Amino acid sequence: MLPPESTGEPDTRHPPKPPWGPLHQKLHQELVHRPSLLPAGERLLLAVSGGQDSMALTRLLLDLSRLHHWELQLWHGNHGWRPEAADQAAELAAWSAQQGLPIHLEQAEPAPGSEAAGRSWRYARLLHWARQLGSQHVLTGHTATDRAETVLLNLARGTHRRGLCSLRRHRSFGAGRWLVRPLLSLSREETAAFCAAWEVPVWLDSGNDQLRHSRNRIRHQVIPVLEDLHPGASRRISALAERLEQDSLEELLGLALERLVDPAAPKRLSRGALSTCSSSCQDLLLHHWLEQQTGRKLSSRPVELLSQRLRERPEPGSLDVGGGWRLEWQKDTLLLLEPDNRSPATHRHPPPNEDNPSDG
Repeated sequence: MLPPESTGEPDTRHPPKPPWGPLHQKLHQELVHRPSLLPAGERLLLAVSGGQDSMALTRLLLDLSRLHHWELQLWHGNHGWRPEAADQAAELAAWSAQQGLPIHLEQAEPAPGSEAAGRSWRYARLLHWARQLGSQHVLTGHTATDRAETVLLNLARGTHRRGLCSLRRHRSFGAGRWLVRPLLSLSREETAAFCAAWEVPVWLDSGNDQLRHSRNRIRHQVIPVLEDLHPGASRRISALAERLEQDSLEELLGLALERLVDPAAPKRLSRGALSTCSSSCQDLLLHHWLEQQTGRKLSSRPVELLSQRLRERPEPGSLDVGGGWRLEWQKDTLLLLEPDNRSPATHRHPPPNEDNPSDG
């Protein structure tokens, strides 16, 4: 059988002693279920504005790093738009030093002329530092509330499906790196409550109150009305964007599988063609193909372990995937055997296990 999804991960039935609260548990469980989002042992680069969302993310990851063994690096950008920004950056740097967190401070020269220009500058500098530091994952503190605001803005401006899937949880950032938004399942109210409960300092941005910016008008004048009419509206709008993103991904995966599978033999997949894809794409394609053919929902972690085994070990093998289904593989082919069509002569290999790298 496929190994349990917690293989090689902390035992979440017995969470560690404080600091540990509901948001620690929620984020930790998400990372156990989706380990490729923030792989254990990675060097992570966090964009930290000093606001409640990025500070909540920093505190959560700092507390969880003893379980996931990350190395955290912070980056803070000063656009030069506010006179108090330099003092806030210095205070943030002092707090980071107290926590033992390296931080890289930068000021834009000259100051960007618009919100869009400021965003472009931030992302360009984050990519620069990711290269300098050797980090494959750049993180921002966007929440479900931010995504709801973006969806509403795009709807008002006019958009197609892609605009409704804005602020993806995990997307390419260029140069083989990833932009990750771990807090998209949390609301802004939750990050504010977390910072208050755990005494995390927050530096306010006076620019967030200026209603000349369209996003601020959505934030202060539209979202509160929707939440008053239908509490939880922001979270539901964000969840819709997540579902649309997932639907789009599944459609693209289906198209990609057409290159790997013979329509006359849909339970046979080209291992050679699969190997030409990136590791993350291999994981997604294998997962989609197995679920599509077996009609079963499979957890991400065991499929990623299986995908890793296929990448690292060219020799033939086989594995139960649950429900009576069995996967067999040769040098160039993967073959799914239905429950009533399994060969009794098939050699049974033990399931992949991170603690037993020589198996299979």
